[in-house]
Amino acid sequence: MSERRPIEYWLSDMDGVLVHEGRPVPGAEEFIRRLSASGRPFLVLTNNSIYTPRDLSARLATVGLVVPPEFIWTSALATARFLSDQRPEGSAYVIGEAGLTTALHEVGYVLTDLDPEYVVLGETRTYSFSQLTKAIRLIERGARFIATNPDPVGPSPEGSLPACGAVAAMITKATGVDPYFVGKPNPLMMRTALNVVGGHSERTAMIGDRMDTDVVAGVEAGLQTILVLSGVTRKEEVERFPFRPSRVMPSIADVIDLVE
Repeated sequence: MSERRPIEYWLSDMDGVLVHEGRPVPGAEEFIRRLSASGRPFLVLTNNSIYTPRDLSARLATVGLVVPPEFIWTSALATARFLSDQRPEGSAYVIGEAGLTTALHEVGYVLTDLDPEYVVLGETRTYSFSQLTKAIRLIERGARFIATNPDPVGPSPEGSLPACGAVAAMITKATGVDPYFVGKPNPLMMRTALNVVGGHSERTAMIGDRMDTDVVAGVEAGLQTILVLSGVTRKEEVERFPFRPSRVMPSIADVIDLVE
């Protein structure tokens, strides 16, 4: 591994790193407190596009994690920024919740089913057959297909739920059109986050619990990567991947001392 530079900017996944099954991971509160006290720029990242940063900030606060909305970066925000860069003040037919629709409204997008430039698929707990049918027909008529993230399933207290990636696959099967996924593992998610914090890749660390999303996106964006073993990827699985994290640590509690 090449020589590591001091970490000046921090990006961290949320689920599996800071919280797990609705509870804070031991050490998460101290880690956030240490980052805030250090003055180091940081963002909490999530592929979840359901909630606005304000909503997520409130949800984290209920479990003792104080993360202001401006320190949260979602796949919905990354998608909105990407579309605004591609086609400013464009139009989109959106399947998703407030996190996605609010982000698109804030960049000047018109949400419509009348000849939209894009079909944008996000997360929702109530995927509607009529909405999916309309999305398929709009794509068949030439709308470009965007999805916030490729995650096939999401968690719930009752078990797995079909998520954006699984529903996107159904639309692709019906239309023959693949979506452009904005969220992790697309390194675009990391680069837009870097722009938000004003960071430089060689001095930024990405903390995640998944080799196939967090770590690979960090590696492809040129960041230092820290895999914590408190979520999805297990220690014995790390060597199966053709890329490696910069560090492997048991949990976020072990990362605290790296914050200077």
